[in-house]
Amino acid sequence: MSNGNGWTGPVLVTGTDTEVGKTVVTAAIAAAAQAAGLRVAVVKPGQTGTATGEPGDVDSVSRLAAPLTGRTLASYPDPLAPLAAARVAELEPLELYTAVDAIREEADKHDLVLVEGAGGLLVPMGLRPSGEPWTVADLAVSLGAPAVVVARAGLGTLNHTALTLEALERRAIPAGVVIGAWPGEPELVHWLNLSDLVPNLLGAVPMGAGGMDPGVFRRSAPGWLTPALYGVLDDWRAWAEEIS
Repeated sequence: MSNGNGWTGPVLVTGTDTEVGKTVVTAAIAAAAQAAGLRVAVVKPGQTGTATGEPGDVDSVSRLAAPLTGRTLASYPDPLAPLAAARVAELEPLELYTAVDAIREEADKHDLVLVEGAGGLLVPMGLRPSGEPWTVADLAVSLGAPAVVVARAGLGTLNHTALTLEALERRAIPAGVVIGAWPGEPELVHWLNLSDLVPNLLGAVPMGAGGMDPGVFRRSAPGWLTPALYGVLDDWRAWAEEIS
């Protein structure tokens, strides 16, 4: 949904793969939206890899962007897809409509609810009441929510991004793309990929942004995103040259 300036309500943040920068992009959107005066919640339906003792994704987003609310619905110790992690740990998998209800509950209290998935769009997240697996795509359909697809900058991203966007289009889910880690020294392939992605591009976050001082991160985030995500970015080449 849009309030005329940017997306509102639940918004899914998914990726073309794992480790593409979903958490930092989620934080950037949260920071930009809060700078625009929105009440923002961040929800992580399924967090895995918690046996390491490291902060979860919601903790990382909270450190960088300090959203009004941060919430993790289910955590599993093994660094696997959430449904597989639940099975390995012999824990209850997350049920689809439990996740839907929790997200809608936050949407009633916030202007924007960013829902960060795990891995890519079709990773099994949990089970439906029927016992069938559900994915982030199923969650987006159930919520009637648009999706932000976080993509790599380098070789292979065009195919992976096109496949993800096609899967979303088949489900009638509105979507746009954010590059999760734009390199400090871009090569020809990065520039060409940027040009090809521009028709769907909603933003690009510089590589290493997750290591920034939180205050600097929050002030910088609007400059990485277009107005659809509460940013001010409108000139891609000038932006890329400035941060390179």
